[in-house]
Amino acid sequence: QIYECRARKDGGFEWAFVAPDAELFDAKTRSIGRHGAGPAWQASDGSRVVGTLKARADAPQAGAIPWLLLTTKSAGPAGDFSRVTSIQRINTTGGIAPSAPCTAGLQGSTARVPYTADYLFFTPH
Repeated sequence: QIYECRARKDGGFEWAFVAPDAELFDAKTRSIGRHGAGPAWQASDGSRVVGTLKARADAPQAGAIPWLLLTTKSAGPAGDFSRVTSIQRINTTGGIAPSAPCTAGLQGSTARVPYTADYLFFTPH
């Protein structure tokens, strides 16, 4: 997860979420694509979907990013991801905003926080 140190309206500073940046692997640990800003998922074959948040739940594990359900639409050529209609992110670990203070001296700097998750891709039958 990518975060940026930004000024708040009250004059303080905070780590703000910018975008995910993740490599996607299948159940056999083969790289199958990437997940990034949009949020978007792009398969190795070039097919791509963009998601819209439908539901969110706090992760059961402390210090983990939330579990999500997203609806998707195809945004690329036909391929492995082009028929995906929804994506669920579960079993998350890590990825929350940095615990180090965000201060005026760090404004504009970014931090990358590692995370893992299971992404379930759903298609119509």
